[in-house]
Amino acid sequence: MRFDHFSFGTIRIEGSTCEHDVVIDRGEVRKRKKGPSNQFSNCFGHNPLSMEAQIPWKCRQLIIGTGAYGRLPVMKEVESEAKRRKVELVVLPTSQAIDVLNKNPKATNAILHVTC
Repeated sequence: MRFDHFSFGTIRIEGSTCEHDVVIDRGEVRKRKKGPSNQFSNCFGHNPLSMEAQIPWKCRQLIIGTGAYGRLPVMKEVESEAKRRKVELVVLPTSQAIDVLNKNPKATNAILHVTC
């Protein structure tokens, strides 16, 4: 998978531009649905990544891109579930997450936040 460009609010993957958060699940790209995590936004001041989200667990490594400034909160339950499933969880600002994805994409899924 080729990441052509990332800047605040925009990511281009394989020539397609997305202006929303994305989930990469075994090579397929889809829009991240934030609705299930809305109930926690008051606690975090931002819509976090929670266990209620559709997390692509079928992988060895799950990369979470936390946004241009690294502000996407990842709930502790997500970290605990990754350990339980023996999935290596890598949480980095999105530009750094893309660098990791470019180096080692095999058996890796991702959730990439494109704004803050």
